[in-house]
Amino acid sequence: MTRLALDPARVAAEATEFAGRLALAAQQLATMEVRPEGCSGRSEVYRDGKTVLWRYARTAPDAGLAPLVICYALVNRPYMLDLQPDRSLIRGLLARGLDVYLVDWGYPDRGDGALSLDDYVNRYLGGCIDHVRGTHGIPSVNLLGVCQGGTLSICHAALHPGRVRNLVTMVTPVDFHTDDNLLAKWARKLDVDRLVDALGNVPGELLNAAFVALMPLRLTAGKYAGLADIAGDRGALENFLRMERWIADSPDQAGTAFRQFVRGFFQENRLARGGLEIGGKPVDPRRITCPVLNVFASQDHLVPPSASRPLGSLVATGDYTTFEFDGGHIGIYVSRSAQELLPRTIAQWLEVR
Repeated sequence: MTRLALDPARVAAEATEFAGRLALAAQQLATMEVRPEGCSGRSEVYRDGKTVLWRYARTAPDAGLAPLVICYALVNRPYMLDLQPDRSLIRGLLARGLDVYLVDWGYPDRGDGALSLDDYVNRYLGGCIDHVRGTHGIPSVNLLGVCQGGTLSICHAALHPGRVRNLVTMVTPVDFHTDDNLLAKWARKLDVDRLVDALGNVPGELLNAAFVALMPLRLTAGKYAGLADIAGDRGALENFLRMERWIADSPDQAGTAFRQFVRGFFQENRLARGGLEIGGKPVDPRRITCPVLNVFASQDHLVPPSASRPLGSLVATGDYTTFEFDGGHIGIYVSRSAQELLPRTIAQWLEVR
């Protein structure tokens, strides 16, 4: 066994310096404020209950494409897509002349506990899409679904194929029983009935704790130890604070919809295996015949590529494209490499369809 030759005095000095830099970073963070709801100009154009449809202000000449409706996940806030000016998928899409709308689910409270997947997929998402169709006088829109929002978008496109001109999915789970999907393995063991019966709505803090448990060292000690390296760098600290605020800003989940999603998708894998019903109607991905672009991330620990790739074998389109991004579940939105690559990939794909 090789022994480490450590100088106690040097170790103590380095530990003291490290603690000092952490303390400095903490002091600087305490004086900072960041905008919590995105950075691009937008206006509310439709509302149903707590669900709001935002339309973003154009920043470039119209590309002449059908409007793009973005459907985000229920479990986090959608401003991750517009976090700051230099880290914004939405800003990149606007710069390419797209007319961008965003579905914002809001914050469910106790009065929303009975909301079901039927409400989210058909009433709320369907209502937003119908508003855009009516505003522009068109039969169908381009639909971009992100993470769980991609799963909901697949369901909507399968139930209402005539409303979706082109379907784009990003880091979207389709097969929930792949061997490398740690989150899905955890969810399959969950007694969702007992959880919802006891709590009603499922607290966002509880889901955050579950996500952290998937990578406990990296998402706790490792993340905060890294603050020592950026102490004194205001820009880097503001980036850190925006991410932390977004992580903590997790809406509670409507109990009924949560129960249905865990059971139907995570536990019974009905989207991939068949037999899924929403609102009493079968959800058959083979009814999706529009062009599909499936974007996934090679290092995604929440939705591994193996969970996204099966979409191609489920839909009936003759125009199916995949794009694998070299990064993780969050990096696909906020990494420097994604800022040019992802908007360009999506816009160019839409332009030829």
